[in-house]
Amino acid sequence: MSQTRKVRKAVFPVAGLGTRFLPATKAVPKEMLTVVDKPVIQYVVDEALDAGIEHLIFVTGRSKAVIEDYFDIQVELEQTLRQRNKTAELKLLESILPVAGSTSFTRQQEPLGLGHAVWCARELVGNEPFALLLPDMIMKGEKGCLKGMVELFEHSNANVIAVEECAPDQAHKYGIVGVGDKVGDGFAITKMVEKPAPGTAPSNFFINGRYILQPEIFPILANQERGAGNEIQLTDAMVKLANDQQFAAYHFRGETYDCGAKDGFILANIAFALARADIRPSVEGPLRELVAGLK
Repeated sequence: MSQTRKVRKAVFPVAGLGTRFLPATKAVPKEMLTVVDKPVIQYVVDEALDAGIEHLIFVTGRSKAVIEDYFDIQVELEQTLRQRNKTAELKLLESILPVAGSTSFTRQQEPLGLGHAVWCARELVGNEPFALLLPDMIMKGEKGCLKGMVELFEHSNANVIAVEECAPDQAHKYGIVGVGDKVGDGFAITKMVEKPAPGTAPSNFFINGRYILQPEIFPILANQERGAGNEIQLTDAMVKLANDQQFAAYHFRGETYDCGAKDGFILANIAFALARADIRPSVEGPLRELVAGLK
């Protein structure tokens, strides 16, 4: 295994078509749909930056150029804001602009699965550990999910996967891990099973879309046969890597919203709106009335 090194790079697989949000995603990438007033991808990037990530790597596809534009200067907009003395808006735009040279974009020409998307980032990642954040999933907790994972990685030098608990009878819907000995603030992973048959899951801890992986995953992915859905599955490659390297689980204690699904997206908007002091007073009352009116 690679020697313990700082996790500097994060990969964001943003090439998906977003078919669950058609017709909106016919023109707008699903990662650019807004939760309150920020695109979903901004929440995920903020989580990465809060964890100390220095280099953002986006694996994109056709029609996703707007994501690249979003993380760049918009000259005409900024000129107009300056002319109108919109200093607060200018400061907001400056606060979300990545440091020059800290973002990279590469294409996944074919939709061959998450494992293939990760493999597409191999040259940009190089021979060092990296974080992988699924852009549909946004987290809300006292500590950022990836920040806690980085702390566990620095303690263990293991590959780290974030997990949460689900109801045992729902385990067949998720990727589930087996629970081993305590490792720092987490535990060793003894097995990984993708959507186990009902009643066969090794635990009720499910993978929630955050990973820290050693670069040895790349040669495995290069030769990984296609699995479920005729795609190159990341879980299959991680199972192989686990034969030679340790995997640890970080138990995230917070709320996760799957913004790739309509219900998760709606709940995220409600939760993040209610967490905003400037918005809650105007929406809490109407929300209570809506709930009270449910039959």
